[in-house]
Amino acid sequence: MRTVHCAAVDLGATSGRVIVGAWARSRLTTTEVHRFPNQFRPLGGHDYWDLPTLWGEVCTGLRKARRMFPGLASVGVDTWAVDYALVDARGRLVHPVHAYRDARTRDLSAALARRGMGQVYALTGIPNYPYNTSLQLQETLRACPEVSDVAARCLFIPDYLNFLLSGRMENELSVCSHSQLIDVHGLDWSAQALAFFGIPRNWFSRPALSPMKLGPVRGVPGLEGLQSILVPGHDTACAFTAMPARADGSDLYLSSGTWSLLGFESPVPVVGPGALEARVSNERMGDGRYRPLKSCLGLWLLEQTLPSFASRPRTAAAWRTLVSSAARAPRPRLLLDVTDPSLFNPPGMRAAIDAQLRRNSGKPPRDLAGYVRLICDSLGRGHADAVRAFEGLTGRRFGRILMVGGGSRNRLLCQATADASGLPVVSLSLEGAAVGNIASQLMALGAVRDLPTFRRHLASGLRSTNYQPRP
Repeated sequence: MRTVHCAAVDLGATSGRVIVGAWARSRLTTTEVHRFPNQFRPLGGHDYWDLPTLWGEVCTGLRKARRMFPGLASVGVDTWAVDYALVDARGRLVHPVHAYRDARTRDLSAALARRGMGQVYALTGIPNYPYNTSLQLQETLRACPEVSDVAARCLFIPDYLNFLLSGRMENELSVCSHSQLIDVHGLDWSAQALAFFGIPRNWFSRPALSPMKLGPVRGVPGLEGLQSILVPGHDTACAFTAMPARADGSDLYLSSGTWSLLGFESPVPVVGPGALEARVSNERMGDGRYRPLKSCLGLWLLEQTLPSFASRPRTAAAWRTLVSSAARAPRPRLLLDVTDPSLFNPPGMRAAIDAQLRRNSGKPPRDLAGYVRLICDSLGRGHADAVRAFEGLTGRRFGRILMVGGGSRNRLLCQATADASGLPVVSLSLEGAAVGNIASQLMALGAVRDLPTFRRHLASGLRSTNYQPRP
């Protein structure tokens, strides 16, 4: 049986990777061929993505992959959600690409909270987040109304990169579903939501289900003959795709990285006043099914706290030492509210954490280990709150939490999640989003029959660590 090689372009808000998956004899092995930093950059009081640099790194990684694996068959792209590129009919950018942490939509989000949020949630099943595409586009059209004269299409970041690779402009469903513009009860855009925010319907094509072949890569020297495949564009949807879940639906999924994203697969959305109050986000899998999700700030809290310390871990061994020190630190008497907007993108994270603690009569930690312990325990409680919200809203009882992402390698965070939720946590040795991306490519190429088949084969070869809840 021949080996099939697929390249996953997996872009997060702080780093990007090109990973090649090799599928042979119903087993997947992965090789990271390129990794690079990613960050938004301030300019004139706003935050923007450096797309030319990002695209250059993607091409560098794919050329490396082609040299290492000459038989490379395909490429798929997944990224973070909500951000987009406005382009003309030929695909040329007509407006700078804002980063979702830009504060430009703060007032619009506050106005929506005061009036209209119930209507918008009933239409879309997406809570009021200041970074939602709906608010970003609304702000752009108000600040620069002339853009509607020159923009022909709105492509989300993975859609835009797919266009650069294949020449096709498609809007993929999973990443569209995070926009607060998709009909929560259908597979198309909500005309009422678009009208509410004043966004042109003709900027979007009908959302495409994935996986789907887009055609051969064109215009990129060194990648001739490579098949471009539409995979779930949202990295969280890809991570969910990769989860080797039980068939009875009793598993919760936790993707732990810059954000903590906890949810489950469902044939129906979780909506209504209780879901609105709990801020349940009814996002989609690539095939159209729902993945009700609750999100909170994740390891972004730690990433942004580290620069406040002269001594910080630089190697895997140093990280293990720091986590071990944090596990021995005293248990915090007061935990952080990880849904607090003041922690979203403060000028200094350590100062913002200290301020929240002091507002609640708490004391800041003394050292970096103390902050690690505080953040991990606080995230554990945030994960537990999401579990309880889902169980209360659905009447379901979940049996365990499957955890992937950078946080799954942090034993302190895994144990804190198990302790707070009362559920076993299974930490999987799985490059979640990249593996889900590769799985979708394999299905599009016909190398794997369907998702249950892939998950069954994947589960048999995974390493996992189980964390049992302690009293």
